[in-house]
Amino acid sequence: MEMDVCSGIKIVVGLGNPGKDYAETRHNLGFRVVDLLAEQLNMNVKKKKFSSLFGQAEFGNENIILLKPQQFMNRSGQAVATVVGFYKADIKNLLVVTDDMAIEPGKMRLREKGSSGGHNGLADIIEKLGTNQFARLRVGVGQSGFESASSYVLKKPSKQEQQPLAGAIERAKKAALCWIECGAEKTMNEFND
Repeated sequence: MEMDVCSGIKIVVGLGNPGKDYAETRHNLGFRVVDLLAEQLNMNVKKKKFSSLFGQAEFGNENIILLKPQQFMNRSGQAVATVVGFYKADIKNLLVVTDDMAIEPGKMRLREKGSSGGHNGLADIIEKLGTNQFARLRVGVGQSGFESASSYVLKKPSKQEQQPLAGAIERAKKAALCWIECGAEKTMNEFND
């Protein structure tokens, strides 16, 4: 059943790269958080819409959209701008979930707005929306050391990273649910490391 176009809708976007080759990489943590969130909300995020994998449902009193853009990470902005425009969504009702090299593995941080912090996916979303006034939940993957940043994020986490990252993905799912129900301020107070 299609929801009516509604300004009260909450949109959670997970960033990643499409395709099996990227599924378990550090750069796909946003997809993994959205997958867990979909499971928790009993949603199917498999419909192709807005150049994305798309799901919608009601949760409590909220209408929820989950989105996994199917362009490469640095071109995610158009899909996000299209869904926000289609539903005439308030930009404050948008949460983007992504990986972040500036945060150590297993940690996460929610912010209500801000710069891209050097993240190409966030930079493209900011450019296409024309604003940085949306929430973002960054899940840490740590520094690349001597490896190039792009090479590092496109690899699978090491065995030592897998457990802290799995814990962070689970916490990020809970943080996204808290954001949906209670807003950014409570979520930051409860979940930011």
